[in-house]
Amino acid sequence: MSLLTAQSLTVTARLGGETVPVIDNLDLALDEGAILGLVGESGAGKSMVGRAIAQLLPPGFAVAAAQLEFAGGDLLRMPAERRRALLGRDIAFVPQEPLAALNPVFTVGQQVDDHLARLDASSSAQRRGEALRLLDRAHLPHPGDVLERYPHQLSGGMCQRVLIALAFASRPRLVIADEPTTALDVTIQARIVRLIAEMQRQHATALIFITHDLRLAAQICDDILVLYAGRVIERGPARRLLSQPAHPYTRCLQLAGPTMAGPRRAVQALPDRMPGLLGLKDLRGCRFAPRCPNVIAECTLADPPLLPAGERHAAACIRVASTLRIRSPDLAAPPSPSPGSPLIAVANLTKRFAQRRGLFGRAREVVAVDDVSFALAAHEFVGVVGESGSGKSTLARLIVGLERPSAGRIVIAGRDMADETAQARRARIRTVQMVFQDPRSALNPRRTVASIVTQPMEVRGQDAPRQARRERADALLAEIGLPPETALRYPHQLSGGQRQRVNIARALCVAPKVLVADEIVSGLDVSVQAQLLNLLVRLRDELGFAMLFISHDLSVVRYLCSRVLVMWRGRIVEQGPTDAIFADPRHPHTRALMAAVPPDDATAPWKALADDAGPALTATNGGNLA
Repeated sequence: MSLLTAQSLTVTARLGGETVPVIDNLDLALDEGAILGLVGESGAGKSMVGRAIAQLLPPGFAVAAAQLEFAGGDLLRMPAERRRALLGRDIAFVPQEPLAALNPVFTVGQQVDDHLARLDASSSAQRRGEALRLLDRAHLPHPGDVLERYPHQLSGGMCQRVLIALAFASRPRLVIADEPTTALDVTIQARIVRLIAEMQRQHATALIFITHDLRLAAQICDDILVLYAGRVIERGPARRLLSQPAHPYTRCLQLAGPTMAGPRRAVQALPDRMPGLLGLKDLRGCRFAPRCPNVIAECTLADPPLLPAGERHAAACIRVASTLRIRSPDLAAPPSPSPGSPLIAVANLTKRFAQRRGLFGRAREVVAVDDVSFALAAHEFVGVVGESGSGKSTLARLIVGLERPSAGRIVIAGRDMADETAQARRARIRTVQMVFQDPRSALNPRRTVASIVTQPMEVRGQDAPRQARRERADALLAEIGLPPETALRYPHQLSGGQRQRVNIARALCVAPKVLVADEIVSGLDVSVQAQLLNLLVRLRDELGFAMLFISHDLSVVRYLCSRVLVMWRGRIVEQGPTDAIFADPRHPHTRALMAAVPPDDATAPWKALADDAGPALTATNGGNLA
């Protein structure tokens, strides 16, 4: 008998006076100790399935099902008090954003103690002992110190481990993990996944793992459901489904991600977006048909049911035999650096910060960037990779002038940036522009898109005429592939991918020679990421700028960059041609980064989950406690 069973699970929302299905007739069965993956783009309904099971739906949403049973009990019809007793004890939830899930005004210890007090009536001393054991099992260094810290004093990976420890504290029978590794660097991702798998095996816990990372899902899940616009469009054993996808949507998601090995190929960028909730009621035929590369007239007549595609494998497609014929064209290698003087030359660059522990604690010196030297040639894309805290973002801020160096030199277009005159600052702005990681916080919500993308033209005392700004805004929107009517919209009216395009357009406004891009595709759906990667390749060919591209995604760096710098503890420990370093990494940290990436081949083993993965990937390396 399955631990969790759902039949015809439907979640509805009230929008504009209408009831719209968010999840439509979903069936699933999950056995004790099994791992089920839910994959798909944002808006597919993955998180809503988990929230429906955990009874954590937002206001205005309702759930109905012919059957939704957990351990023989009906989750929809049991008394509310009994259902609440299950949550946190038998059914646990690991949310996507750990810093949002943990209360910033209480220490970690207070929050762990509060959770343990709800689980049993043991004494305060017993609960503290149990808290120390939980954090130790989650491989957090110095558990006693962690309990005294506030969430903002821990890294994202450490906060996520705290939440995982809380989720498994009661030895639950079911854990729902909603994108627990999104936007984490590759080694932290590997440690978190390894930790979840380790604790899941120890307690024979069933796990629902929600992710948009297909390579990750192939490695840790037993079975996978692929969701699109609230419907399951493919289901089957994880490795079979992702090595031989039967639905064109699954195949397109697979081709949307760059590869780590083999010939380079263009990423498959799906056109348009998944239909919104109100748009679903007007769709006829297959929901994926408007974006499908294999669509024929028959596809628009009826929404196909799940049809057999192999043993325990089914897909909602009438053209399964054509799915694997969907291919991406080959892609030329990134261009080699141009001869001549470099656009940026960095020599012995160092940045130190004074860090104080507590209000009256003694200040100590932290070296964020340590004796870094490199050069960036015209038209060259150079990747910067490394763990969180390795100094990548500080290096970017030094180059664009947001931080002052403690030592060393930065020469941009032949001018030494030690010169701090107004003329030198203007020259730096004209030459180097930064694209920030989070467009939601980087774009002024009170400005229209046209005003935002031409903001660099607002030079003090030299404001450009309104007509010139309007013409420049139109040209920039055309360059980044947004329609002209976008100019009058505000950031909140755009999708995440569109906001990031606007972010890029603003940086391109003054036609800089260098872009510094800090994690600009981090946490995006693979389909949106593919659109942005292809945009950057096109703009590089058309506009000829150079770029320093900071990322924790090594496959994206391989796709875009001809050279790579590997940073660790503030230093560049390895640099050279991207293909050469990725094929034969020499430094132990580079080898650890490479081992932390799930393989392209869904049937190949992942080194990060092996018993001999090494300390960098086994979650024993806990990071710093600032």
